[in-house]
Amino acid sequence: MSAKDTLKNEISTILGREVVVEKPKDKSLAHYATPIAFSLAKELKKSPIAIANEISQKFNSPNYEVSAVNGYINFKLSGEFLNSLANEALKSGDKFGSKEIKNPKNIFLEYISANPTGPLHIGHVRGAVYGDTLARVARHIGVGVHTEYYINDAGNQIDLLGISISLRAREILSNEIVEYPEKYYRGEYIDELAKEAYDKFGKDIFDPNRNLELAEFGKDKVLDIIKKDLADAGITIDNWASEKSYYGELDSTLKRLEKSGEIYKKDDTTYIASTKLGDDSDRVVVRSDGRPTYLAGDIIYHNVKFASGYDNYINIWGADHHGYIPRLKAAINFLGYDESKLEVILMQMVSLLKDGKPFKMSKRAGTSVLMSDILSEIGSDALRFIFISKANTSSLEFDIDELKKQDSSNPVFYINYAHARINQIFTKAAKSPADVANVSLANLSDEGKNLLFEALIMPEILEDALNQRSLHKIPDYLKSLSASFHKFYNENRVVGSQNEDELLKLFSVVALSIKVALNLMGIKAKDVMEN
Repeated sequence: MSAKDTLKNEISTILGREVVVEKPKDKSLAHYATPIAFSLAKELKKSPIAIANEISQKFNSPNYEVSAVNGYINFKLSGEFLNSLANEALKSGDKFGSKEIKNPKNIFLEYISANPTGPLHIGHVRGAVYGDTLARVARHIGVGVHTEYYINDAGNQIDLLGISISLRAREILSNEIVEYPEKYYRGEYIDELAKEAYDKFGKDIFDPNRNLELAEFGKDKVLDIIKKDLADAGITIDNWASEKSYYGELDSTLKRLEKSGEIYKKDDTTYIASTKLGDDSDRVVVRSDGRPTYLAGDIIYHNVKFASGYDNYINIWGADHHGYIPRLKAAINFLGYDESKLEVILMQMVSLLKDGKPFKMSKRAGTSVLMSDILSEIGSDALRFIFISKANTSSLEFDIDELKKQDSSNPVFYINYAHARINQIFTKAAKSPADVANVSLANLSDEGKNLLFEALIMPEILEDALNQRSLHKIPDYLKSLSASFHKFYNENRVVGSQNEDELLKLFSVVALSIKVALNLMGIKAKDVMEN
């Protein structure tokens, strides 16, 4: 149990009610504080200051010192308590802050779900990294998560992929003059798919009558590209769900919707009455010619998802899908499910710079910056860090050249340097963390205790990041912890000092928190900085 949870339980037991526990900015004043006196003022008809003074007298624990300041009740953790927490953290190792998953069906997480008509581009990366990090953090702190990629492999976009490959093949392999439709897919990857299709099937595959076969071939090849790009970034998906595979359930899903009385036909077109639940207009589910719409596919898919019995369902979408939320939630409601269980997290736009100028679009994609382009420029660690470094509700702009710098201006370098520096200090002292595991940290200086406290709150940071869907709090925490470590080390002699072992153990806790938090971001902490 974390220090915060332990303290919160003690306070709640003593006061007989749930309380809010906060972390004051000034650690010299307190590690934690509760504003409970302010909420009791009206009930007790006393000033918060008087109430805080009275309540503070009720506490008597060796784990912390209690004081009342301006209506707040402050708690400063004792050296003995911090030492016991440090021992627990070091004993748990890479599982520091982890909890056992009690319910594997907590969250059904769908993310990325880009059309399999081209490689992943910069617009997909943010949601991909966010989703994978969310799943990692949730599982670490005991929340069950199932991840899924919904493959939009039905509809016009797949047909257009086949047409695009066919036309390009006839143009570059047969030197034909072809006429492209107004919208089509282009880029070097289309050229490559055309050549691969020719090598596998021969030129007959480009006969317009075989377009569906060619489209399926192209879709599968694009999915291979997508899976490789994700794997290169350390992203794995539990299940890949095919839209097409669910279409056999269209009739049964429509019948379920009909029971709600919220779908109707007009001019042979089937509509869902989504305006009743906040949509701008009623939406078409089945066209007059009998073809289901994109929304119909999503309704079928979410009917299957909600029948799977998870507590909550999270979809990670681009910000441009905001208007799609009301119609989908309306459909879920009409299917008889609790639409409040669907949470849609929107990813704002990303812009990429190089030398202060917009990064050039990829020739391979033809129209955008590819995920693979960014990976080749800055690597997986920097990509994952930067795409989780800012709240998803804000647009993200960064210069890739800044992430190549080997100095403190590069946050990935700065944090890794803290971890590697601690390893270097142990090497210089000719000791290992095991050699100092039994040393007491009860008598650390105030600065040392504050650094230890900052390292020990890592589990709280993870829980806050997950619960508030604010994953950027993790890199923010790592930057702050690394800065505190570097400052402390620069101001204190360690190797050869009288309290060498004490400081080494302190640093081992700092290194552990950095390592675990980075790992949950999909980044392996460096033991040695490379030249």
